[in-house]
Amino acid sequence: MIRFTDISLSIQGQNLLEQTGLLVSPGDKVVIRGPSGCGKSSLLKTVIGALPFSGRLSVNGVELQAKTAAEIRSRIAFIDQEPALGAERVREALFLPFTYKAHQHRRPNEELVHQTLKQLRLDPRILSSESKRISGGEKQRIAIARALLLGKTIFIADEITSALDPESKQAVMDELFRPEVTILSVSHDPDWILACSRTVEFQNRKLTEVPHDD
Repeated sequence: MIRFTDISLSIQGQNLLEQTGLLVSPGDKVVIRGPSGCGKSSLLKTVIGALPFSGRLSVNGVELQAKTAAEIRSRIAFIDQEPALGAERVREALFLPFTYKAHQHRRPNEELVHQTLKQLRLDPRILSSESKRISGGEKQRIAIARALLLGKTIFIADEITSALDPESKQAVMDELFRPEVTILSVSHDPDWILACSRTVEFQNRKLTEVPHDD
């Protein structure tokens, strides 16, 4: 599903990873751990072509290159701690992807939208809110709702439970920790880490799988 091969990553002259690899298979729930500043979030950004690297990276068999970056991004939901919703009002933000030709045929009806929001413990009345007026946790869940409505099954998640109360966090995990969903994530949340099927750590500039905490 996601394959890193001989990946090297440097940020501002600091070598974070050197010729290391990782294979994320369909349905895997992988959490990446390591000390602050080691490059965990940077690694996630390489998957969508947001940071340069050396080596090879592929998603669903498509190798990441300049000409394939848009195709790969269309297959992935990238959710970070403070998602940019891209529109002034929440309704516009939620429906933004469906204004593009590639997704017009997937535009959801109001019933499905409301159902998805409620599953994520969001009141559908939030659709009338200004994007700048809602909380970080609400932005995270709107971004997740948008991805779910698009039918995304590959989630790149960076601390996406950091701004959530316990009930909202559980609602998000109930939606994402399904067998058909593949997750590559960074998290310090013990509940999220425990729910993941695999743990990978930054060790000596390598990605090293470690026994998962039970």
